[in-house]
Amino acid sequence: MKHRIFHSLNLRQALPEYAEKMGVSLEELDSSYQWMLENDVCFEQPRKGNTLCFISYLNIEPRIEPPLARRFYALLGRELKSTLMPLYGINWPTLRDRMLRSWEQVYNLIICKIPSHTLRLLWLRAGGAKIGKGSTVWRNTEVLGVDNLRIGNDSTVGWHCQLDARGGLIIGDHVTIASHVLIVGGGHDLQAAEFWAVGGSIHIRDYAWIASRALISFGADIGEGAVVGGQCVVSKPIPAYAIVGGPDAAIKGERCHDLNYKVGGKGLFTLFH
Repeated sequence: MKHRIFHSLNLRQALPEYAEKMGVSLEELDSSYQWMLENDVCFEQPRKGNTLCFISYLNIEPRIEPPLARRFYALLGRELKSTLMPLYGINWPTLRDRMLRSWEQVYNLIICKIPSHTLRLLWLRAGGAKIGKGSTVWRNTEVLGVDNLRIGNDSTVGWHCQLDARGGLIIGDHVTIASHVLIVGGGHDLQAAEFWAVGGSIHIRDYAWIASRALISFGADIGEGAVVGGQCVVSKPIPAYAIVGGPDAAIKGERCHDLNYKVGGKGLFTLFH
């Protein structure tokens, strides 16, 4: 199968570093990487002078016969910001995944509607999310991939958002995400008849501000203090303190630097949230 998750840009250029880390020759690792490309373990996609590099979204490590290829795939998987999907069957990884998915569905159907910061955060943390001090996720916001969600301190996610953390979602400190924002960590291969899943991580850094109805897709790395305008679509890195807008996330200006405010979203209207 060709379900895949984004790992990095230009992975082939980093092979010398990986070879040294793994204690093998560059020729051996290059040969193994080529085998991985030919056998749907790794994938490359050229784009604008770079090569997007993916690995199998399903954890196929037990099925990889060449020992070096199996080691390299395991190493690449550990470097992801999310966990790989298990090979479904009668095993502990499958049971754990089903339990987590059921836990987040209860959150999305019931818990996220309850006006209690404490209960909602307790439920998310129990499901594996890591949420810092003073941060909150307001009511009616859906969370997918709860075990891959990371939120720093004093950050707020507004009403009726979607946080898709299946590919890894990292939100820094003092981040403001307005209501009705969609953060989507996955999609599908439109050039494949089988509609293979494609995903990746999203990083929103300290003091960023995501305005209402923006769409943040995998591949986005929102720089510190950056502002994403309403209804903007972002699937690429955004420089620190840049103000972007429109369907192509064009830079419209620059925000002031040396930001030092507190968002304080958990304290606002506590009785109603």
